[in-house]
Amino acid sequence: MASGDVIGLLHSDDLYNDNRTIEKVANAFENEELDGVYGDLVYTYKRDFDKILRYWKSKPYNFELLKKGWMPPHPTLFLKKEIYEMYGSFDLNFKIAADYDFMLRILDDGVKVKYLPEILYKMRVGGASNKSLKNIVQKSSEDLRALRKNNIGGYYSLALKNISKISQFFTR
Repeated sequence: MASGDVIGLLHSDDLYNDNRTIEKVANAFENEELDGVYGDLVYTYKRDFDKILRYWKSKPYNFELLKKGWMPPHPTLFLKKEIYEMYGSFDLNFKIAADYDFMLRILDDGVKVKYLPEILYKMRVGGASNKSLKNIVQKSSEDLRALRKNNIGGYYSLALKNISKISQFFTR
Protein backbone atom coordinates (compact mmCIF):
# COMPACT_ATOMS: atom_id res chain seq x y z
CA MET A 1 0.00 0.00 0.00
CA ALA A 2 3.03 2.28 0.24
CA SER A 3 2.96 4.99 -2.40
CA GLY A 4 6.61 6.07 -2.46
CA ASP A 5 9.46 4.81 -4.62
CA VAL A 6 11.46 3.53 -1.62
CA ILE A 7 10.08 1.64 1.38
CA GLY A 8 11.60 1.61 4.85
CA LEU A 9 10.04 0.07 7.94
CA LEU A 10 10.04 1.98 11.24
CA HIS A 11 8.75 -0.07 14.17
CA SER A 12 6.27 1.63 16.48
CA ASP A 13 8.62 2.30 19.39
CA ASP A 14 11.92 2.77 17.54
CA LEU A 15 13.67 5.78 16.01
CA TYR A 16 15.92 6.68 13.14
CA ASN A 17 19.31 7.66 14.50
CA ASP A 18 19.05 11.32 13.59
CA ASN A 19 16.97 13.75 11.56
CA ARG A 20 19.19 13.25 8.48
CA THR A 21 18.76 9.46 8.17
CA ILE A 22 16.16 9.65 5.39
CA GLU A 23 18.24 12.27 3.57
CA LYS A 24 21.34 10.03 3.69
CA VAL A 25 19.38 7.06 2.35
CA ALA A 26 17.81 9.19 -0.41
CA ASN A 27 21.24 10.50 -1.43
CA ALA A 28 22.56 6.95 -1.76
CA PHE A 29 19.68 6.06 -4.10
CA GLU A 30 20.19 9.25 -6.15
CA ASN A 31 23.92 8.78 -6.58
CA GLU A 32 23.97 5.11 -7.58
CA GLU A 33 21.81 2.55 -9.34
CA LEU A 34 20.65 0.58 -6.32
CA ASP A 35 17.77 -1.62 -5.23
CA GLY A 36 18.42 -1.12 -1.54
CA VAL A 37 20.41 0.61 1.18
CA TYR A 38 21.14 -0.52 4.74
CA GLY A 39 23.34 0.51 7.64
CA ASP A 40 24.07 -0.13 11.29
CA LEU A 41 21.60 -0.51 14.16
CA VAL A 42 21.90 -0.02 17.89
CA TYR A 43 19.72 -1.65 20.51
CA THR A 44 18.88 0.75 23.30
CA TYR A 45 17.22 0.43 26.67
CA LYS A 46 13.45 0.89 26.66
CA ARG A 47 13.54 4.12 28.65
CA ASP A 48 16.81 5.59 27.39
CA PHE A 49 17.49 5.84 23.65
CA ASP A 50 20.95 7.23 24.33
CA LYS A 51 22.15 4.22 26.32
CA ILE A 52 23.38 1.52 23.92
CA LEU A 53 23.05 -2.12 24.91
CA ARG A 54 24.07 -3.71 21.60
CA TYR A 55 25.71 -2.35 18.44
CA TRP A 56 24.85 -4.27 15.28
CA LYS A 57 27.66 -3.15 13.01
CA SER A 58 27.02 -4.46 9.54
CA LYS A 59 29.37 -4.77 6.58
CA PRO A 60 29.26 -4.56 2.79
CA TYR A 61 27.06 -7.21 1.20
CA ASN A 62 28.62 -10.46 0.02
CA PHE A 63 26.48 -13.51 -0.80
CA GLU A 64 28.92 -15.86 0.95
CA LEU A 65 28.23 -14.03 4.23
CA LEU A 66 24.60 -15.20 4.12
CA LYS A 67 25.82 -18.80 4.36
CA LYS A 68 27.71 -17.79 7.51
CA GLY A 69 24.56 -16.51 9.19
CA TRP A 70 25.12 -12.83 8.40
CA MET A 71 22.36 -10.47 7.35
CA PRO A 72 21.93 -6.72 7.33
CA PRO A 73 19.90 -5.34 10.23
CA HIS A 74 16.39 -5.64 8.80
CA PRO A 75 15.01 -2.31 10.13
CA THR A 76 17.83 -0.42 8.42
CA LEU A 77 17.00 -1.89 5.00
CA PHE A 78 15.35 0.54 2.59
CA LEU A 79 14.22 -1.04 -0.68
CA LYS A 80 12.75 0.24 -3.89
CA LYS A 81 9.05 -0.49 -4.04
CA GLU A 82 9.60 -2.47 -7.23
CA ILE A 83 11.57 -5.07 -5.22
CA TYR A 84 8.46 -5.80 -3.16
CA GLU A 85 6.41 -5.90 -6.36
CA MET A 86 8.87 -8.39 -7.94
CA TYR A 87 9.41 -10.68 -4.94
CA GLY A 88 6.23 -10.26 -2.95
CA SER A 89 6.21 -9.31 0.69
CA PHE A 90 6.84 -11.24 3.88
CA ASP A 91 5.79 -14.89 4.14
CA LEU A 92 3.38 -14.82 7.07
CA ASN A 93 3.91 -18.52 7.73
CA PHE A 94 6.91 -17.18 9.65
CA LYS A 95 5.58 -15.61 12.84
CA ILE A 96 8.89 -14.08 14.00
CA ALA A 97 11.44 -14.55 11.18
CA ALA A 98 9.43 -13.33 8.17
CA ASP A 99 11.89 -10.44 7.73
CA TYR A 100 14.86 -12.82 7.71
CA ASP A 101 13.20 -15.11 5.16
CA PHE A 102 12.39 -12.11 2.96
CA MET A 103 15.97 -10.82 3.04
CA LEU A 104 17.39 -14.26 2.26
CA ARG A 105 14.99 -14.49 -0.67
CA ILE A 106 15.88 -11.15 -2.23
CA LEU A 107 19.59 -11.01 -1.42
CA ASP A 108 20.18 -14.51 -2.77
CA ASP A 109 18.70 -13.41 -6.08
CA GLY A 110 21.17 -10.61 -6.72
CA VAL A 111 19.30 -7.52 -5.56
CA LYS A 112 21.88 -4.70 -5.58
CA VAL A 113 22.29 -3.19 -2.12
CA LYS A 114 24.73 -0.72 -0.59
CA TYR A 115 26.00 -0.52 2.97
CA LEU A 116 26.10 2.90 4.61
CA PRO A 117 28.69 2.47 7.40
CA GLU A 118 26.87 4.42 10.10
CA ILE A 119 24.08 4.02 12.61
CA LEU A 120 20.74 4.51 10.87
CA TYR A 121 18.37 3.02 13.42
CA LYS A 122 17.79 2.83 17.17
CA MET A 123 15.75 -0.15 18.32
CA ARG A 124 14.46 -0.69 21.83
CA VAL A 125 15.17 -4.10 23.37
CA GLY A 126 12.28 -6.42 24.09
CA GLY A 127 10.87 -7.11 20.63
CA ALA A 128 9.04 -10.28 19.63
CA SER A 129 12.19 -12.20 18.70
CA ASN A 130 13.89 -11.96 22.08
CA LYS A 131 11.30 -11.18 24.73
CA SER A 132 11.20 -14.75 26.13
CA LEU A 133 13.06 -18.04 25.90
CA LYS A 134 10.07 -19.52 24.06
CA ASN A 135 10.31 -16.77 21.41
CA ILE A 136 14.08 -17.21 21.07
CA VAL A 137 13.58 -20.94 20.43
CA GLN A 138 10.76 -20.22 17.95
CA LYS A 139 12.87 -17.62 16.14
CA SER A 140 15.81 -20.02 15.87
CA SER A 141 13.50 -22.71 14.49
CA GLU A 142 12.08 -20.26 11.95
CA ASP A 143 15.57 -18.99 11.03
CA LEU A 144 16.62 -22.57 10.27
CA ARG A 145 13.48 -23.09 8.19
CA ALA A 146 14.19 -19.85 6.26
CA LEU A 147 17.81 -20.86 5.62
CA ARG A 148 16.69 -24.22 4.26
CA LYS A 149 13.75 -22.85 2.28
CA ASN A 150 16.09 -20.43 0.49
CA ASN A 151 18.88 -23.03 0.06
CA ILE A 152 21.36 -20.83 1.94
CA GLY A 153 22.41 -23.10 4.80
CA GLY A 154 21.39 -25.13 7.81
CA TYR A 155 22.49 -25.72 11.40
CA TYR A 156 26.01 -24.39 10.74
CA SER A 157 24.66 -21.10 9.37
CA LEU A 158 22.20 -20.82 12.25
CA ALA A 159 24.93 -21.43 14.82
CA LEU A 160 27.18 -18.77 13.25
CA LYS A 161 24.23 -16.34 13.09
CA ASN A 162 23.61 -16.69 16.81
CA ILE A 163 27.29 -16.67 17.81
CA SER A 164 27.87 -13.47 15.81
CA LYS A 165 25.48 -11.59 18.09
CA ILE A 166 27.78 -12.00 21.10
CA SER A 167 30.31 -9.46 19.81
CA GLN A 168 27.50 -6.89 19.39
CA PHE A 169 27.45 -6.47 23.17
CA PHE A 170 31.12 -5.38 23.13
CA THR A 171 31.33 -3.36 19.89
CA ARG A 172 30.92 0.41 20.04
